[in-house]
Parts: sequence; C-alpha cells; structure tokens
Amino acid sequence: MEIVRHGTPEAYAAAAGPLLRADPLRHTIALTALDGMCRDGHPAAVLLTVHEHGEVTAALLRSPGRPALVSAVPPRLAAAVEAELAAADPWLPGAGGTLPEVTAFTAAYLARTGGRARTRMQSRLYALGELVPPAGVAGSARRAGPADAGLLASWRVAFAEEADGAPVDVGQAREVVLSSLRLGTAELLWEVDGRPVAQATARPVVAGMSRIGPVYTPPEHRGRGYAAAVTAAASRWALDAGAAHVVLFTDLANPLTNRLYPRLGYRPVHDTAELDFSS
Repeated sequence: MEIVRHGTPEAYAAAAGPLLRADPLRHTIALTALDGMCRDGHPAAVLLTVHEHGEVTAALLRSPGRPALVSAVPPRLAAAVEAELAAADPWLPGAGGTLPEVTAFTAAYLARTGGRARTRMQSRLYALGELVPPAGVAGSARRAGPADAGLLASWRVAFAEEADGAPVDVGQAREVVLSSLRLGTAELLWEVDGRPVAQATARPVVAGMSRIGPVYTPPEHRGRGYAAAVTAAASRWALDAGAAHVVLFTDLANPLTNRLYPRLGYRPVHDTAELDFSS
C-alpha cells in the first residue's frame, strides 16, 4: 500500500477522479469541492490517495479550514489515512462523510490523539426520482446575479445560524456567493410581486450529478410553499443542465424538510454525519 500526497487539485483529480466519479451520489461533496478547486484556483490543505496493486482504493480531501471529507476512505484504511493526514496537517477541525467511513475515521483519530469528537450534524442524502413541482404557489423563479450577492450573503448567514449556530461573516459569505456565481452555480430566487421570498442553490453538473442546497426562506415568508417551489425550480434547472442525478441533503433533526422533499419526488439514499474534533 502507498499513500500519495498530491500538490495540486489537478494531480489529485487525475488520481482520485475515477474512484469518486464511480459513485457520484456517495461522493457528491468531494466532487463539487474538487471541481471548484480545479476551476477557481483555490488551494487545498491536504489531498491524499491510497494505491494498492496499481489501483486507487481510497481518497481524502481537506479544504483549508474545513473538515476532512472521508466518504472515499474505506474503514479498513481509516487508521493509515488518518495517520498520514496528521503528519501532513496536525490541526484537523473534524471529519464528514457517510456513516461507516466517518465513524471509522473518527475512531482512528480518537485512538491516536485521545481527543474528543462532537457530532455537529447528521444528514440524509436524497436523490430525485420524478420531479413533482408543487401546485398553486404564488410567484416565480429567476436566476440571481452579482447584484443579488448582498441579499444571498445575508440569507447564507441566517441559514448557518439556524442550522448550527455557527457565526458566519457576511463579507466572507458574499465572497462565497460571488465565487459560486463565477463557477456557474445557479442561485435561484423565488419572487412574489418582484420581492424575493426564498432561494435555492443548484451546483454545476459534475460527473452527471448536481446538488441542491442551501435552500432558505426567511421566517416571515414561511408556510406558503416558497421553499418547495424554489427547490423544484432549482431541480428543474439541474435537469435541464444535463444532470442524471439531482441530490440534496436534509438535517435529520428537521422533520419539516424530511417531509417536504419526498413530496417533490426525492428519495432517501444514505445518511451522513459531520463531527467536530477537539483535544
């Protein structure tokens, strides 16, 4: 077995791409993160692949300041990959991925460090079957542009605060929105009488897959079907853009979204978790 550290996203993509693209639903976050790195020039903290008998059997990606993405690290390789990551980057804020893989990786981290892990969020991935848009919702969708970055950034901040209480700088959120727009992400606004009342994001198609999210409706506009309508509009954009798979995550602690998306034609695929590490 050989573990290889890659110095550029392009080198990592050449090695890990076939493994990740073989299961784009399982590796949706890693694929979109890697696509953004390659196209927008963002550096990566650590990019690792495991090679066995001439094949790539595991891949890990960690963006600066973000948890390690470990869905492509089989449990049998978790300890070796975790140790290599520690050698390359001793400060690791956490890990995220499908449950078997993130559980094994976290166990390896705790065994090596004696540290602690806290579950930040447990999520469920849904994949779209046949799209069923809601009927009778007032308003219509439009694609947002740079002039809407301030509004979208403020909603990103509100979304993050509601999701896990994590503070997000609005200036940083605005840069994320502008970068997203440059990369071809569809930021869709649902408007009623010309006033934005909800938004949904559809990622560019990568490996035949597009991921929806975040979806946000300000509290004063909730209960009118806007989230369902804008999610359906974002899903339609992804399908029209050529996506064979349209996916989204829900917070397992939020019963509303776990009821909403199946009504639009989404079906559960697997559960994931994101954990925070501390000493």
